[in-house]
Amino acid sequence: MTRIRFDFGAVSLDASLLDTPTASAITAALPITSSVLTWGEEVYFEVPVRTEREQGARAIVTPGEIAYWPDGPAIAIGFGRTPISKGGETRLAAPCNVFAQAASDVKALAGIAAGTRVTVTRLD
Repeated sequence: MTRIRFDFGAVSLDASLLDTPTASAITAALPITSSVLTWGEEVYFEVPVRTEREQGARAIVTPGEIAYWPDGPAIAIGFGRTPISKGGETRLAAPCNVFAQAASDVKALAGIAAGTRVTVTRLD
């Protein structure tokens, strides 16, 4: 199973890629460096990847699931409520392709400010 690392400077997050077309497209584009934006309890950042919305795309994710937003195009990591969440759900702006699973608690991203640089690399 391929693993990747999101390095936000003070915080890093490792994740295991799922077996999806989006995961393959992300892997092919690595390394990626971008600037973080925030939206409620979500960090997201633009990536140089273009892929279609997959059949299982969804807006509601479980914290720890890492998604690709085709409309961005961006990687979105939700760790709690966003401005459009209902109840305690983590709802992204639009249906996204879930392509990876974080290896640790994504709530560590709560301290990441907009404008922070992020680098995504392959670990193995």
